[in-house]
Amino acid sequence: MLKKHRTKLIVAGVILLLLAGTFFLADGGSGMAPSPPQEPPAEAEIGQPEEPAEQPPSPEEPNAEQPDAESLEEPVRKPEEPENTESEPLLEQPKNPTEQPEPEEPAEQLPSPEAPVEPETPPTPEPAPDPETFTVTLSVRCDTILQNRDKLKPEKLALLPEDGVLFASREVVANRGESVFHLLQREMKRAKIHLEFENTPLYQSAYIEGIGNLYEYDCGEQSGWMYRVNGVFPGYGCSKYQLKAGDVVEWVYTCDLGRDVGGSWAAGGN
Repeated sequence: MLKKHRTKLIVAGVILLLLAGTFFLADGGSGMAPSPPQEPPAEAEIGQPEEPAEQPPSPEEPNAEQPDAESLEEPVRKPEEPENTESEPLLEQPKNPTEQPEPEEPAEQLPSPEAPVEPETPPTPEPAPDPETFTVTLSVRCDTILQNRDKLKPEKLALLPEDGVLFASREVVANRGESVFHLLQREMKRAKIHLEFENTPLYQSAYIEGIGNLYEYDCGEQSGWMYRVNGVFPGYGCSKYQLKAGDVVEWVYTCDLGRDVGGSWAAGGN
């Protein structure tokens, strides 16, 4: 705004100077030739300043140029706007992404493929449920009597097998939760072999008295039936022993309280 006022003042001053100059020239001509015939030179002198008189349009040109002055103010304001100058460096900042060799970060993401390593650990298999049925091995022998014939009751000699085997060793099917006694009872019935037992409340188990018509005390006072599982005499009644898959059950006849079959009568019993 100050510049506008200045231009107006300058234009007014120029006009005043031009007017003063014309008046001055007019006064000087009258002093040089007071006679009226010399008026033509005055007109000539007046005509000479007419050229500058034509110049008033030139001061008006500043008026026409005033919008230029305003336009000049606008560019002056433009540099005052720091935002443009600041925005340019902001545009230059993206050049820094050239410095972003940080695509290496994907290299850091490479551990993520290691996550599939977890599936490599096999899932723990669920324990298979116990089968309802399984196989075991069963046999019944009285071959110890062959070495003690003299002790055997004479009426029992005809019942004694030549090889001392009443039920040859074989695999049979057992049910889950089945005992040694139940297995013997079922298989002897299936093979049509005589079996006699007695339930004893004292031992809470069945006591095997005779198999194949061979009873306790038939071959001496220390004779009778014993059983072992996987080569071991359990030491308790056969009704209490729960079978497992793969068990090997052997019923043997002893003539010496189990000493002749690798056990003891007191420990093994029935």
